[in-house]
Amino acid sequence: MTASQLPVTDFQHQLLAWANTQGRHDLPWQQSPSPYSVLVSEIMLQQTQVATVIPYFERWMVSFPTVEILAAADEDQVMAHWQGLGYYSRARNLHKAAKYVVDNCQGQFPADLAGLEAIPGVGRYTAGAIMSFAYDGYGPIVDGNVKRLFCRFFAIEGQINSSKVVKQLWQLAEQYTPTTESALSNRNFAQALLDMGATLCKPKNPDCAVCPLQQHCQALRLDRVSELPTPKPKKVIPVKPAWFGWAVADQKIYLVKRPSEGIWGGLWCLPELEQNPSQVSESKAVGRFRHTFSHYKLAAEVIPCSQTHANGQWFDHKSLASIGLPKPIKSFIEKHLIDLSDGA
Repeated sequence: MTASQLPVTDFQHQLLAWANTQGRHDLPWQQSPSPYSVLVSEIMLQQTQVATVIPYFERWMVSFPTVEILAAADEDQVMAHWQGLGYYSRARNLHKAAKYVVDNCQGQFPADLAGLEAIPGVGRYTAGAIMSFAYDGYGPIVDGNVKRLFCRFFAIEGQINSSKVVKQLWQLAEQYTPTTESALSNRNFAQALLDMGATLCKPKNPDCAVCPLQQHCQALRLDRVSELPTPKPKKVIPVKPAWFGWAVADQKIYLVKRPSEGIWGGLWCLPELEQNPSQVSESKAVGRFRHTFSHYKLAAEVIPCSQTHANGQWFDHKSLASIGLPKPIKSFIEKHLIDLSDGA
């Protein structure tokens, strides 16, 4: 029997039986899930490992326990709590989503996929996750884990993020997700899909020997588990130079708030200089750091400067804890805090 011949209900029951004993049941966002807590966790989990997200989620829910409190927070508060998670546009999107729910939905999240997808920053996957986890309703989901699981189970060829493959994966998700007429739990099914992809059908060294679906997995039958999903072509990541200014006086440091769009959007940062000031010798550089983004590597040099900006501000050591700073900038400042004394 091939994967395509395995009845949908059998797939669902085998997956749920495995998850009942082997799935993850103690994640903090699984406890009394609400649409708001699911939204927070899912946005944090985008491109970030579960272990990294857990302490951020817990701190976030203490500071912003409701969508109303998040909507009323100012941007600096939000960005400070996101500091270190990276991909800061997620924090801005989460803040926008909270404001939308409060302003347009009277603080109540929609209970249907179309209504959820109307919320800024909520896409097809996040809407499905909220429907499944918060409402235990019909909410197909396709994330990286599900993509990998389906590509192997059904032996789907092609680049995993191509429009053709993505369309096929969503069709399968819609077909295999329990319907509202089913007695099965959508909440448990969605979590089971994610857990199997994350803990069994891993990118490397998948545990096929203990997989409950192994007899029907096309990739395993064809001995192509290591070949699917089709690997992305490797790209050379370019290195981009950058120069930042270092201005300290009266035990304060001068920072500039970056534009809301783009790299480190909405965060406070050392002022970025347009080009290397040739008059500053290397011996006078305060220091250097490197940071890797998804599409390039930043090679930065920090040099003394006296420039001021319309959107700049002086901060003492204590006030730095209340603003959002990019992780490499924060680390650099902490390493050089001894210099926060009249420029010495």
